[in-house]
Amino acid sequence: MHHNISLITTLAAGFGFALIFGFIAEKIKLPALVGYLVAGILIGPATPGFVADANIAAQLSEIGVMLLMFGVGLHFSLKDLLEVKRIALPGAILQMAFATGLGMFMAWCLGWSLGSGLVFGLSLSCASTVVLLKALEARGILDSMNGRIAVGWLVVEDLATVLFLVLLPALAGVLGGTIPTSSPETPLWMALGKTLLQVAAFIVLMLVVGRRALPWLLWQVSRTGSRELFTLAVIACAIGIAYGASALFSVSFALGAFFAGTVMRESEFSHRAAEESLPLRDAFSVLFFVSVGMLFDPVIVLEQPLHVLAVVAIIILGKALAAVALVIAFRYPLNTALTVAASLAQIGEFSFILAGLGVSLGLLPIEGMSLILASALITIALNPVLFALVEPIRRWTLANSQAARNLEQRQDPYAELPQSTDGKYLQGQIVLVGYGRIGSRIGATLKEQHIPFVVAEQNRELVEKIRSEGVVAVSGNAAEAAVLVQAHIHTAAMLVIAIPDTLHARQMIKTARTLNPEIEIILRADSADEMQLLKQETSDLVFLGEEELAKGMTSHVLERFAVGTEQAVKAH
Repeated sequence: MHHNISLITTLAAGFGFALIFGFIAEKIKLPALVGYLVAGILIGPATPGFVADANIAAQLSEIGVMLLMFGVGLHFSLKDLLEVKRIALPGAILQMAFATGLGMFMAWCLGWSLGSGLVFGLSLSCASTVVLLKALEARGILDSMNGRIAVGWLVVEDLATVLFLVLLPALAGVLGGTIPTSSPETPLWMALGKTLLQVAAFIVLMLVVGRRALPWLLWQVSRTGSRELFTLAVIACAIGIAYGASALFSVSFALGAFFAGTVMRESEFSHRAAEESLPLRDAFSVLFFVSVGMLFDPVIVLEQPLHVLAVVAIIILGKALAAVALVIAFRYPLNTALTVAASLAQIGEFSFILAGLGVSLGLLPIEGMSLILASALITIALNPVLFALVEPIRRWTLANSQAARNLEQRQDPYAELPQSTDGKYLQGQIVLVGYGRIGSRIGATLKEQHIPFVVAEQNRELVEKIRSEGVVAVSGNAAEAAVLVQAHIHTAAMLVIAIPDTLHARQMIKTARTLNPEIEIILRADSADEMQLLKQETSDLVFLGEEELAKGMTSHVLERFAVGTEQAVKAH
């Protein structure tokens, strides 16, 4: 009756084993994704027993990558990306160059050719966006400044990797590989120009046409009142645009889906779109980790343990140290540097694609592919542990290193208020934490009503910009007591926390209450569960939902500062 059910058996085995081992991993206090990787090993070709269809599993995991990147785009606008370009663009390029150099050095020590070293090094230099997103979402910092920098950094890495993927066939002959018969030799300048034109054409199409078409489409579908049709529209847009970007413009599925999300974010239904696609994103992201496990051959760890250890050291230590140095050089705090370092201390989907292309072009030996897969599995499994160590390492470093304390306390013109700051901003003022989509709307209304406020914002470039517009602001993470002190929290009338980072918000509340026990605090929550938790932990006022909380928080501030009922209503 059933002639070919490889898709069904792959799904059943993948989800079933992932559930079992994910549950076991959580019970023994390990991240669930470790269980997903183990499930992949057990149903892969390297272990006895049932073997799932690796080709189908790989395609299913690609869908997971598309949906995850689409979800990121829904939360991460082009404006957010441009806000972190001054650190993400040079940081990603320099870090990739450093990691590639380390990989090439190891390849040279192993006696490989220049081409092999280049492909090997590039494969180690690009981190997995999927792994990063899961880590940031698990900690509730995806929308924080640290999260935006990390995601922006990896988006730049993905763009650079796409460029390498297109150029590699053209460079194969020069690097000692073989030129595929289906791809006639093309001059380097022509291949580069074609790639840049294709990427530029896709971005322009999405920004000009997609920005209007996708919100209109969602509006029309929502008018039908059908929930399943709305969900179908969201998924069709995510996967359809991702496929079209790859087929027509040679842009990766992941980047195509990412830009689809950033454009759909212009719609008023973006929050609903994110919620509707969440179950599918979670389900297919599990298959991504299972498919990674299926590629792993445990024999490589037994036969070449020192080589595997060296590759893991490059990924975790080499890339992390380079990231810490670069982020600190851009005058960001140690917490941001360690968060970005943990984000980059793993490799994933693009590494496999690059390595696979290198093998097919005769540039990378099979040994190199095995080392990349082994190190990917190990670093993905260790990545949640590295994120958990960020705060302990930061505290230990500051407690035991005078140099670290000096760097943390170094003079930054935007880290403190100017001496010429008017007295009305130093007493009885509002301290507004975060000047993103919500904070800027609150600030604009306060400015209109001539209510004094001081902004505490982690994005140094944004502080520089709003200071030039006459807004009183300090740069830094307001979870640090020094930043709130600079904003004169001890004499403030109110603290408004307009950032989605619940973990840091709790620290801000604790610090503010210590310095000013009578201060009134209002804060935001992005989910009903989060709102309930915050209400249980604190007696402060909590607002829920992006649109409503911007209006509600603004209205409450105006009412408390006696602006008048009519003007407060206008804030809505």
